[in-house]
Amino acid sequence: MDYNNNHFSDENKETPAETTPEVHESEQQEEEFSTYKPKKEKKSGSKTGLHFFLGGLAGGLIAVVLIAVLLFSNILPLASTADENTSSDSSTANVVKTMASDDAEVSSNIDETSKAVVGVANLQQQSVWAGSQEAGTGSGIVYKKEDGKAYVVTNHHVVEGAEQVDIILNDDERLNAKVLGSDALTDLAILQVDGDKVTTVADLGTSKNLKVGETVLAIGNPLGMEFANTLTKGIISGLDRSVSMDTNGDQQPDWVTEVIQTDAAINPGNSGGALVNAKGQVIGINSMKIAQNAVEGIGFAIPIDAALPVMEQLEENGEIERPLIGISTASLNQVPPQYRSEIKLPEDVEGGMVVANVQEGSPAAKAGLQQFDVITEINGNKITTLLELRKFLYSDASIGEEVQVKFYRDGKLEKTEVTLTAKE
Repeated sequence: MDYNNNHFSDENKETPAETTPEVHESEQQEEEFSTYKPKKEKKSGSKTGLHFFLGGLAGGLIAVVLIAVLLFSNILPLASTADENTSSDSSTANVVKTMASDDAEVSSNIDETSKAVVGVANLQQQSVWAGSQEAGTGSGIVYKKEDGKAYVVTNHHVVEGAEQVDIILNDDERLNAKVLGSDALTDLAILQVDGDKVTTVADLGTSKNLKVGETVLAIGNPLGMEFANTLTKGIISGLDRSVSMDTNGDQQPDWVTEVIQTDAAINPGNSGGALVNAKGQVIGINSMKIAQNAVEGIGFAIPIDAALPVMEQLEENGEIERPLIGISTASLNQVPPQYRSEIKLPEDVEGGMVVANVQEGSPAAKAGLQQFDVITEINGNKITTLLELRKFLYSDASIGEEVQVKFYRDGKLEKTEVTLTAKE
C-alpha cells in the first residue's frame, strides 16, 4: 500500500498494498514535511518482493527468528505479473449460514472446491495505443451466489490499480467483474460478477479449531492461468502468526496481520486462492510467502474467520469503517532535517510521533493538537511508530471512544482528550 502524498495520516485511503509483507494498505497525506515522499511501488500482482500484505510472531524463539526473517527478507505477494513467471477481526462459521447459493452447487469435496476457485485478471492502461492490457493475474474464491450475482473474494493487492478486472472461470470464459470494495490493511477485496455461468460456490469452513500438523491444500493459479486450479498439499505449520507489513513503501512496518502459516507450495498467482482442509472446506485465503533462497515452505493465509466480517463490510459498504484522529504524522527518525529544529523534547524522550498536519474540524483539531506536537502515549499505550498508532486505533479503540493523548509541545509534557470519529 503506497502513499502518494508526503506524510502519514491515520485516515484510511485505498493505496497500493506492499508488504514487509509488501498489506497492506492507506492513509491520507497533506502537504507537510514535503521532502518525505515514500516511493510508489508498481501496482498489482507479485512483481515486487515485498507486497502485502502484499503486514512478532508467536511461539518463543521461533517467533523471534521469524520476525527477523519477515522484516529483513523478501516476502512475496502471490499474484503473478504478466511478464514474470518465476518466483525469485474475528467471526465464526455461523456467518456462512447466511450466505445464499441460489442455483449453484455448494462444494462438498476438494474437487468441487477447485471449481469455485477462479482466476482474477488485473487490466491496466499500458499506453494510448495499446489500451488496457493484463498487468497481472491472481486467484479468487466464489463464496456466494445470490439474486443472479456471484461474489468472489480475492486479495487487495491482486486488483489494486486495475482499470478493469476480469474473472476467469474453469472453462476459460471471462466475465467482467465489479470491485465492490477493497481494503489494503486486511489485503482483501470483494468482486461481483454475473452469476449465470457460475455453477459452484465454495464451502466456507472455520479456522477456529485448526491444529498444527493438520493436512491442508492450497488451490490457485500459480504463474498465471497456464497452471489454473493447481492443488498443492502440506500441513498447517503454525497458527496465530503475526506478520509485520509495510503498507506504504517506506520500508518501515506499519501494520500487523494475523495469519496461518503453511508449507503447502504456493507461488505467484496463488494470491486470493483457497487454503482448504481435508474436507474441501475453505479455512484460509492465500496471500503471501517468504521468498528467499535460504527459505523454503513458509507461506501465509488469512484465516477465514478473520476474513468473513471484512468480506461482509466490503460487500455491503465498499470499505472498512475505522476510528479517525485526524492527523498526519511521522516518527521522529523520519522527520526531514529542515523541520527538526521545530521539535523540542527533553533529552530522555527517545521516540514519538510528530504531528505533521492537523485536519480542520477533526477530533485532533477539536482537542487542540497542533503541528510539531510529539505524541508519545494514548490511553497508557506507548506510541513511537505508525505501527503502534495504527494497532491501537484499529484494534484497541472504537468509534466514539474518548481517549487520552499525551504529547510534548515546546519541550513540555501535556495531555488532552480526543473523541474518535469515523472516517467520512
